[in-house]
Amino acid sequence: MARTVKSSLYEDLKRQILTMELDPDTDLDEVSLSERYGLSRTPVRDIFRRLAGEGYIDIRENRGARVIPMNHTTLRNFFQVAPMVYAAIGRLAVQNFKPTQLVDLKETQERFRKASSDQDALGMVLQNNRFHEIFGEMSANAYLQPSLGRLLIDHARIGHTFFRPRSEDMKRRLQLAVEHHDSFIEALGTHDEDAVVDLVFEHWELSRENMEMFIAPQGIKSDASLGGPTAQSLEKSS
Repeated sequence: MARTVKSSLYEDLKRQILTMELDPDTDLDEVSLSERYGLSRTPVRDIFRRLAGEGYIDIRENRGARVIPMNHTTLRNFFQVAPMVYAAIGRLAVQNFKPTQLVDLKETQERFRKASSDQDALGMVLQNNRFHEIFGEMSANAYLQPSLGRLLIDHARIGHTFFRPRSEDMKRRLQLAVEHHDSFIEALGTHDEDAVVDLVFEHWELSRENMEMFIAPQGIKSDASLGGPTAQSLEKSS
């Protein structure tokens, strides 16, 4: 029973961070979480350490745990590095995926499609995150997977407005994202590395403009080679 409750707290905190129910830099109260979930403080601390290792929270000596912040440096690093990591993960996924993982990807896509049809923004955030997590698992690369996991946390937080379209153009982009997922699955099935990498950059570009528009600082421009902001434009925006 204790293991089930502990797992619930772990999954709940992950979900709340990804969906912005817990804002960046929010302090996490060890005592109140212990009371709410009926756990002693030791398993709560274990969960905090696990989440810190995965990049969800930050544990500060003598100051407790907080949701990992998002700041100017976070945005700069995210926009510069994300497309390169996603492309490398995609190529390795084609080379290394297992049939059971492709089944998992298809099932996740169906949940993502349903959430999109239902206009369930939180569902879309979680299923989209899981879709790209599976790509990391497919890559079977112990060096890139942790980097992907860290990127996906901020991708979900920076880009969550993408799943709450405010215009017809944003609705069109969201529908295209659903179609991109289908194309990823098809390209994986035919072991087409180049198609997957091309899709990575198309998929990235689809959400990048919305992320910049609603979340990133005024004045950020995309780097043509990386799909992220140049250092000069970031310096001007600070």
